Amino acid sequence: MIPPPRLDPASPLLFVINAAAGAQDLDAKRAVLESALAASGRKGELLVCQPDELSRVATEAAAAALARSTAVVAVGGDGSLSTVARAAHAAGCAMGVIPYGTFNYFARTHGIPTEPLAAARQLLDARPTPVQVGAINDRIFLVNASLGIYPDLLQDREAFKARFGRSRWVAFVAAFATLLRAQRRLRLHIEMGATVRDVQTLTLFVGNNPLQLQQFGAEPEDSVPGTPGDGSLAALVLRPIGTMAMLGLMVHGAMGRLREAAGVESFEFSHMVVRPRLAPGRRKLIVACDGEVTHMRAPIDIRVLDTPLYLLRGDGVADRTKAPRAAP
Repeated sequence: MIPPPRLDPASPLLFVINAAAGAQDLDAKRAVLESALAASGRKGELLVCQPDELSRVATEAAAAALARSTAVVAVGGDGSLSTVARAAHAAGCAMGVIPYGTFNYFARTHGIPTEPLAAARQLLDARPTPVQVGAINDRIFLVNASLGIYPDLLQDREAFKARFGRSRWVAFVAAFATLLRAQRRLRLHIEMGATVRDVQTLTLFVGNNPLQLQQFGAEPEDSVPGTPGDGSLAALVLRPIGTMAMLGLMVHGAMGRLREAAGVESFEFSHMVVRPRLAPGRRKLIVACDGEVTHMRAPIDIRVLDTPLYLLRGDGVADRTKAPRAAP
């Protein structure tokens, strides 16, 4: 493993702020960061950007952070964090997190407070700690990646949020609406080393976050070294099922018992190659990656990366990637 990046306490931290993320306005975010910096005597630069500027600003900030022996800090939800993480991982600099999302799975998994001021205060005394990231083709992900119905669910969720606001209840209703109209089936040829299989599925979901998997009761049985988020990834395959079975699926997920639902299969892996059967003339698939939807060319290569992301975490902070499995 490469050594952790060096941090100079006198060098200003570079905060990349997604102005559109979360319910709090920009002035409130500035106030939180400035208050934490002033209380600790640290310096920071606040780099505010719109969503369409986030990737560029994050890339520039990560390069500057490496050159100045400091860290780039993502301020936003899981999607924003993933964009900044891609830049930090590529540059080899340390990364901090100030969560402002709806679910904040990445922050909660790694013991980072979901209250922004508390997260900022912890960040200022934190040290770079290696954490696992996954990759789907050439794009890293922190929480999950998926094919099939899950990208549709994310697009529906954004539409519901735009109309009804941001909340977990809105996200649940959007998921319910998407699952009830699910029709498209994927035919996938899956290769995992010497293991080869062909499946028909509504979605292939890959998780790198044990907290999210625990929440829905979707943790797979141990089959490879490590656990999801700490040595392996988890895959969930949803077989084509009828409307009543889909309702049962929603109930099981809400109760944290998704693995018991009809038509759900889960397993662990460290490297998977997915070769979908596509319609003539079609070369790309819709893929969701940490809440962002994009198009990728087949085959789809999914793996645990050997090089970790160096996340700023406080000393003694509990790591949920090593939490015990939920009782059946």
